[in-house]
Amino acid sequence: MPAPTTSRLKVAIIAFDGITPFHLSVPCLVFGGMGTEAPCDIVVCAAEAGPLLTSAGFTLTPQAGLRALDDADIVVMPAWHDDCRPAPAPLLDALRRSSSRGATIVGLCLGAFPLAEAGLLDGRTVATHWAAARQLAQRHPAVRVDEDVLYVDEGDILTSAGVAAGLDCCLHLLRRLHGAEFANRVARRILIAPHRDGGQAQFIERPLPVSHSDSRVADVLDWVSRHPQHEHSIDTLAARAAMSRRNFTRHFRQTTGTSFKQWLLSQRMVHAQRLLETSNVSIEVVAQEAGFQTALSLRQHFRNALRTSPSAYRKQFRPA
Repeated sequence: MPAPTTSRLKVAIIAFDGITPFHLSVPCLVFGGMGTEAPCDIVVCAAEAGPLLTSAGFTLTPQAGLRALDDADIVVMPAWHDDCRPAPAPLLDALRRSSSRGATIVGLCLGAFPLAEAGLLDGRTVATHWAAARQLAQRHPAVRVDEDVLYVDEGDILTSAGVAAGLDCCLHLLRRLHGAEFANRVARRILIAPHRDGGQAQFIERPLPVSHSDSRVADVLDWVSRHPQHEHSIDTLAARAAMSRRNFTRHFRQTTGTSFKQWLLSQRMVHAQRLLETSNVSIEVVAQEAGFQTALSLRQHFRNALRTSPSAYRKQFRPA
């Protein structure tokens, strides 16, 4: 995983004729949505000369052609055509050049298809929209498609599932580059959850109504996220929600799309990151406040999840 950075980055976002405006807006909002505080310079580019017609019926004019990718730190393919048609050769060549010189490549939703066609995803695990996952796997057998996750971070290449999962993926990358506190500020500004766990399975053709039980589970999860230092178990939380263990477990999985253990770990990691960025308390205190109990446990989880240590993370995002 590349080291975090606090310097300004150039983000090249690739548009195309027929693009859905929401898909294009996702990386623009996350990487450039803080106005003068935004840590990135955004450029929207395209293989075609503008103006480009969007799926919403209005046109847009890209700022540059594909040469803008040649000095970009991050290259984002925010979507692709619904029919997953082959990408034009100039686009594939530009993606390959960007990858070979070390740029971080991001494919959101169907944007994984041009990346796979360019050969950038061979031997990697990737995400894409669940409805197109099987097609991507069949078309590119060297690519491992995970249908159940919201996004996959392979260091230099990130891919996400459909639509809103692109926000999760971009926020994750922003968090990796500029810290949890800044990513949370961006999330608050655009009114989305700063760290959403789970997988696509919770969204696939399962139109369940919101029940009173769902509301109780949500209240419990909110309480846990504000008190990660406490001991938590399925049994204690089920009791807090006034539900049976079996019923709570079922609703928990429906709400989060992940296991209780993994969800709690991610909440504790985010809490630890915030403390490291915003306070001068010792690593031991951070570990206790975040629910890891010992500094050794915190260091192990940081190493596994972020490929760094708590001290190095603090030095990066809270310089003396």
